Amino acid sequence: MIKIQKILCPIDFSDASRNALRYANEFAKAMNAKITALHVIQPQPIAADVNVPYIPPEAELEQSAKAEMEALVKEIVSEGVLVEQVIAYGLPAEAINAQAEKEDADVIILGTHGRTGLSRLLMGSTAESVMRKAVRPVLVVKAREKEFIA
Repeated sequence: MIKIQKILCPIDFSDASRNALRYANEFAKAMNAKITALHVIQPQPIAADVNVPYIPPEAELEQSAKAEMEALVKEIVSEGVLVEQVIAYGLPAEAINAQAEKEDADVIILGTHGRTGLSRLLMGSTAESVMRKAVRPVLVVKAREKEFIA
């Protein structure tokens, strides 16, 4: 029997990650598991050009992410399901796998945007990178994945 006690669910506030959190919620309810909701703040490039748009400082990004994550968790996660909210800094795939190791997560449930072609080639796929490097099961949920009916 597979026992899931710790679920890592990376959140980037997209439709795909919202659906992944719905899946994590259902697994957590069914198995009495804890969810770690993780948001990764990527390093911002530094530019000397004065025409570069304003990039908020990390503290401002973190505060905004915490507020948005709290609202998302409140909206999606069932009452009684234990959720820890974590903000990390770095490259998403690396930070996700590092957090999974740190938490000793039983499964990673994450969303994918489902990009193909040139956009995937140029931007890469965080989900694919996580799957390649993860040493634990990964459940990938598409943005247009079947949603649970409550």
